[in-house]
Amino acid sequence: MLKDADPGTFNGIYIVCGFTDLRYGIDSLAAIIERRYHMELFRPNTLFLFCGRSASKIKGLLWEGDGFLLLYKRVESGRFSWPRTSDELRSLSPEQFRWLMRGFSVDPVIHDVNPEQSA
Repeated sequence: MLKDADPGTFNGIYIVCGFTDLRYGIDSLAAIIERRYHMELFRPNTLFLFCGRSASKIKGLLWEGDGFLLLYKRVESGRFSWPRTSDELRSLSPEQFRWLMRGFSVDPVIHDVNPEQSA
């Protein structure tokens, strides 16, 4: 479902960088969003994604207006390319969401540079 989901249907897509204990359920994941990041949790069609240490499993928390939907995805081969270096909440563009769901990094690997001299 997540791989084929149209990211345009979400009002916002956020990932919690770093590791999250995926034994957590709806209440604990919601508390992370509210207490650690001071983010409004009850925004309809806003998807929050969490990744475990192995990076082969993710959980999603989605407020649908009348309750939460808890999503769980485990890939059988490969891993999600998840930002691990910081403990922040990051917003994803629809394009970055598609990259993530297909196993690519959400961070560009080629960066713009401004050389001071030519060779």
